[in-house]
Amino acid sequence: MLKQSDTIMPSERATAEPAVLALSGITKTFPGVKALSEVSLNLIPGKVTALIGENGAGKSTVVKILTGIYQPDGGDILVNGVPTAFPVPQAAADNGVTAIHQETVLFDELSVAENIFLGHAPRGAFGLIDRKAMTRKAGEILDGIGAGIDPGHKLRDLGIANKHLVAIARALSIDARVVIMDEPTAALSHKEIEELYELVESLRAQGKAILFISHKFDEIFRIADNYTVFRDGQLIGDGAVSDVTEADLVKMMVGRDVSQIFPKRTPDPGDEVLKVAGYSHPTEFEDIGFTLRRGEILGFYGLVGAGRSEFMQALFGITRPSAGTVEVAGTPVQIRSAADAVGNGIVYVPEDRGRQGAILDLPIFQNVTLPSLGRISGKGFLKLAEEFRLAREYTERLDLRAASLDTHVGNLSGGNQQKVVIAKWLATRPKVIILDEPTKGVDIGSKAAVHEFTAELAAQGLAVIMVSSEIPEVLGMSDRVIVMREGRMVAELAGDDLQPETLVRHAAGI
Repeated sequence: MLKQSDTIMPSERATAEPAVLALSGITKTFPGVKALSEVSLNLIPGKVTALIGENGAGKSTVVKILTGIYQPDGGDILVNGVPTAFPVPQAAADNGVTAIHQETVLFDELSVAENIFLGHAPRGAFGLIDRKAMTRKAGEILDGIGAGIDPGHKLRDLGIANKHLVAIARALSIDARVVIMDEPTAALSHKEIEELYELVESLRAQGKAILFISHKFDEIFRIADNYTVFRDGQLIGDGAVSDVTEADLVKMMVGRDVSQIFPKRTPDPGDEVLKVAGYSHPTEFEDIGFTLRRGEILGFYGLVGAGRSEFMQALFGITRPSAGTVEVAGTPVQIRSAADAVGNGIVYVPEDRGRQGAILDLPIFQNVTLPSLGRISGKGFLKLAEEFRLAREYTERLDLRAASLDTHVGNLSGGNQQKVVIAKWLATRPKVIILDEPTKGVDIGSKAAVHEFTAELAAQGLAVIMVSSEIPEVLGMSDRVIVMREGRMVAELAGDDLQPETLVRHAAGI
């Protein structure tokens, strides 16, 4: 059994096989932050290595070093045992390193084939792009990963899951020896996740070395051969996945035992604070109705395409419903815009925090105070001291980790970005807070922090709506759960009915 203070050094099994790509003693420092401290990593042909750690542990920094975006301050990058430099991303690509990122940059106005071969398209006479060859090769790559996508189609015509497959095909369009997958299942349905697993198995059979970054332990134990755990920029342990348990990995990640992820609550709902009736949209959802009380956590569950997020966006005024009414604390209100929603005490933490929840190029304190400028202004001028005080109050309540409040949100880890978005809306002193997939892409330690704080908000009398695709989360946190399927409410569950099998049956229409 591991002690909380234990640091597990690299096992002989993890280092016995020759690595095609390895990091040895890598150090990387940013102003005020030591992101990596003499870490090592071994990627072995035909093996899947899971890189595990909380947000801020150094995983993203390692990926950027492996792909030539960052240069290490110390240590060696070894390709087949030979020290090698990746001064630019092209150098990493030339050495067979490719990455599939959680949020991949693609171009909607280009074709699928153009996206796949952007920057390295096959060329014919006079150096011109050979479009026939490009389309043919793109089709071969897509067929190889089981994607039934026409390489000639414009990317804008594809759904999210197919765009993700295009991103995978793009990464595989070079002769990769090392494939880095950063949270590759975040935007995929259950069926698409199974297809991704088959792709990983195919790449492993081809002898590719795969670095798989995930916060989902079921994925890690399903497909990974080896593990490497980082904490606070340091290597805590590595070895064979078959030699550890989930509890072992959690303890290495967080430096403590997280045996109870979900906080114990004694719900004591107060007065009705929100009533929705007959809410409908021409194409997304129909006849949604429910009530919500102070101090209550209401979960929304459904499969991909159930219409949960679309309903939440309409309730927040981002889109317009075709019918329906809303009452806040017994008073009918009209919500035609997000400003109307905030003015009536309803706030929304979106699933896509990077695009919808925060302004990544602004510092933390300006993001947090953006919706509250009226409270921290006087005679048309911002009170800077008051702005910092408000930002500090709410970021400290969420235990946000950053060098300073001047740090740009784009430089934070995913979990800390989520905390900025939540802090921003809590600073408006809302009556109802909607959390749409609040722990998506967030590590287990940060998940526990979000869950704990959500429970505290409810205990303080805030009414909470939590949209989640994770059954343990929605069951562990909710007092009641509304299940949606194909834009409709199909069940409202509470008490003994809150069982995983019951949720899945209603969601799938079984």
